[in-house]
Amino acid sequence: MTRSYQPEFSSRNADPRKPSALTWQKCTANGSCTKQIGSVVIDSNWRWLHSLDGSTNCYTGNTWDETLCTDNAQCAKNCALDGAEYGNAYGVSTSGDALTLKFVTGANVGSRLYLMDSTDAAYQTFNLLGNEFTFDVDVSKLPCGLNGALYFTAMDADGGVKKYPDNKAGAKYGTGYCDSQCPRGLKFINGMANVEGWQPSKSDKNAGVGGHGSCCAEMDIWEANSIFSAFTPHPCDETAQTMCDGDNCGGTYSDTRYAGTCDPDGCDFNAYRMGNETFYGSDGIIDTSSKITVVTQFTTGRSGSLSETKRFYVQNGKTIANAVSNVEGVSGNSITEDFCSAQKKAFGDETIFQKHGGLSAMGDAMSSMVLIMSIWDDHYASMMWPDSTYPENASVSDPGVARGTCKPHVGDPATVERQHGDASVTSLISSLVRLGRPLMLLLNWTCPWQYGMNHWIAFARGAKGRL
Repeated sequence: MTRSYQPEFSSRNADPRKPSALTWQKCTANGSCTKQIGSVVIDSNWRWLHSLDGSTNCYTGNTWDETLCTDNAQCAKNCALDGAEYGNAYGVSTSGDALTLKFVTGANVGSRLYLMDSTDAAYQTFNLLGNEFTFDVDVSKLPCGLNGALYFTAMDADGGVKKYPDNKAGAKYGTGYCDSQCPRGLKFINGMANVEGWQPSKSDKNAGVGGHGSCCAEMDIWEANSIFSAFTPHPCDETAQTMCDGDNCGGTYSDTRYAGTCDPDGCDFNAYRMGNETFYGSDGIIDTSSKITVVTQFTTGRSGSLSETKRFYVQNGKTIANAVSNVEGVSGNSITEDFCSAQKKAFGDETIFQKHGGLSAMGDAMSSMVLIMSIWDDHYASMMWPDSTYPENASVSDPGVARGTCKPHVGDPATVERQHGDASVTSLISSLVRLGRPLMLLLNWTCPWQYGMNHWIAFARGAKGRL
């Protein structure tokens, strides 16, 4: 995103500069709420990238133009991001507080959206510490292989403009994404293209992996379909976005998974994986055939740092505590340092969560986080890591291997896109509530194939890697 990232606009775009308007509510602890005027913007990776002074594609399918993009710097000088025709091109529509995304629209698969502030020039940021985040969700029509995700990362509110002045696009064009996988599939990072070392994906006709990645802490509030759900903190060594190089990035996109500065695995709480196999599902205590209210609390200790992440649910007028672990040696139903240490030991997992600072480091990044909504399918592991048996060749009798009831590879992207291409999601941000202090967020998110905002919706392929 150098000066060339000042987007040129095609006549086929209807008001391409303007994100999709969306209202939501901010509330105090005593229940007083005020309506907020905001919007959602689609990530820059989904946008048309073309020559600065013309309409030649800089990126077609999953390859770069060899003339315009000879290297990272030259590509940034020669290419421009286009505006977004949210409806016809990306299957995105809004109405008041309702946002709807279609899974497949023409050649487009999925999307990743960010909540913008009232200026439409910066992402809305949230301080999660000491706060409670609540939303409604309907996952009844989300089958194996799809992941409806609502999460926060420590992205720059301006999309990186201040740090990288050559980036003229900024948040209003969806730049600056980062997460704990240090994704290397981003077309631009830190104001430069990511063409050097780019390897097109063998299975995803729209994606590839470049020489750089973009890292930051990530708090997964909700990753789920009708079979599984999980919430997961992913700390990093740094509290803000950083760029990494090659396999030193670690994460899903690198051969050396744990080489980077972030925790790609996180400390997840998936009830099924924790041995409570009847808690969540169509016949579960949490009935995924009906709307669910999901409540997440971020408790701080005396020092003010994050000490516990709690979860409970409300369904059919009843408050339901989170599932209690049935894994030998692991107790509790919330995420604490003791829980994470015991879980890693019981499952024989790497202690990467602790290596990167655990809950304390996660809390350090929570003072300013951006809200992200996506729904995606998985070209790396067919979504087996949250809803099936993973690793695939491991024994299901081993602790932590069984994640859900889906059969291995039923979530193959080609199958999911062919069979469920007409899926859509609509969600609703209804309010923000804080614990102890005024302000936090309550979001009603329904997700049959349609969510309703009264609705938020997002289906995004490749939006995030596995745990």
